[in-house]
Amino acid sequence: MEIISKNTPNKTRRITQEQVFIQHGRKAPQALDLEEAVLGALMLEQDALTNVIDVIKPDFFYHEKHRKIFEAIYALFSNSEPVDILTVTEELRKRGQLEDVGGAYFISDLTTRIASAANVEYHARIVAQKFIQRELIRIGTEITHDAFEETTDVLDLLDRSERKLLDIGEQNFRTDYTDMHALIREAKKEIEDARKHESGLSGVPSGFPELDRVTNGWQKGTLLILAARPAMGKTAFALTMARNIAVDFKKPVAFFSLEMSAIELVTRLISSETMLSSQKLKKGDLRLDEWQQLNTLVEGLSNAPLYIDDTPALTMFELRAKCRRLKQKHNIEMVFVDYLQLMQGSSDQRGNREQEISSISRQLKALSKELKIPVLALSQLSRSVETRGGSKKPQLSDLRESGAIEQDADIVMFIYRPEYYKIDSDEKGPTAGMADILLEKHRSGPTGDVRLRFKSQYAKFESAETNMDDVSTVTDYNLQPSNDFDNKPFVRIPSKLNDDLNNDAFAMPNDDTVPF
Repeated sequence: MEIISKNTPNKTRRITQEQVFIQHGRKAPQALDLEEAVLGALMLEQDALTNVIDVIKPDFFYHEKHRKIFEAIYALFSNSEPVDILTVTEELRKRGQLEDVGGAYFISDLTTRIASAANVEYHARIVAQKFIQRELIRIGTEITHDAFEETTDVLDLLDRSERKLLDIGEQNFRTDYTDMHALIREAKKEIEDARKHESGLSGVPSGFPELDRVTNGWQKGTLLILAARPAMGKTAFALTMARNIAVDFKKPVAFFSLEMSAIELVTRLISSETMLSSQKLKKGDLRLDEWQQLNTLVEGLSNAPLYIDDTPALTMFELRAKCRRLKQKHNIEMVFVDYLQLMQGSSDQRGNREQEISSISRQLKALSKELKIPVLALSQLSRSVETRGGSKKPQLSDLRESGAIEQDADIVMFIYRPEYYKIDSDEKGPTAGMADILLEKHRSGPTGDVRLRFKSQYAKFESAETNMDDVSTVTDYNLQPSNDFDNKPFVRIPSKLNDDLNNDAFAMPNDDTVPF
């Protein structure tokens, strides 16, 4: 066993595991007597080998000769040959290792030290635990050494360290098989839980009934890809969904924006919530009644469990860490990433963009399974859409930079607005103000098209089944303009959308307060 010690971008010098414990001046965690008991049991009873063969590995044995004996046992088992004192002795003789392990007498002596193999599983797990302890010490030593190196890239070190620690768990604590009785019980519980949902959906609702009928909500552990050409409104669609989930259904949501700032996103949300155009909001050109309209309608938004992070050039390491914290602290039920091509992969993949995107895609899928929540990532489409004739509807082959995106995703959706391509009507009717959500891949359900309404002036998508008129006056919300302007108190409006947002974002021009 060896460890990485010298930090360079992709190559490392190695130190033996024994040197690690010499440096620490302490004895390595080990259980030599139990290692011998396990080896003896494996040669004594065939059932013992079957029970623990997937629990232990050669590296788990601390003593070199114990490792060689187990490798011989494992080779015999892999070739479907009998495992006993004689066959193991012969296998070691063929390998030229018999004398290295103490000869035939030592092999025979292993079986005489135990009365039965009844406790072999318990013994094997202790051997495994000692190995994990040694691995933790090894990785800790490696981290300590690299942390002292002045040339160490701290983010790379964090990413590498976390990955190695996670690998210990993934490689040594894999989920065992589950019998049908337990699986049926779990499936029935999920069905019962779905029946209790008022929406009748088993997953996280999007807020668009037409879409939810097809998907039954966004399911746990799934990777969703939403792709479109620029100006199609993919950020607006994702933001509208995030708003629906957080405001209407009170489910905590995390939105990672690598392209737009948090303030820009919040301004968009305010525009769609109040039906005040983004141009008006940018200029601050609001009448008193419009300020009242904003203050009243933004209250539900400011209390929504929607958490926005606008860290630029976000890496997968940072995303994983942030999502884990948000899951632990706020129990987020969905993650949005805007957008995939702006993310950074690990340093050893930079330079090959296709491999980098493929790695990010796989890790997003792994993140969704780890946190047991849906993850929706926005993606760009290639320019081939624009050069194609006909309706210019996007296809799976248009996904930009990597076919792995299509492979990893459970659902791939495209936004298509016929109106953008000067198509006035189609088989569904007039296309003005309409957008189609094309479900081109759906691993666990049907594919198809869903038509929604798109209000570009408010950067908002809404169900095509309802037709809400634009709100332009406060009387639409039963608000009355106040003539007693000077006597009204001044208050600040807080926002829970993001801890970094400035609470003065809603202030009137040249002032930091808003009158009611």
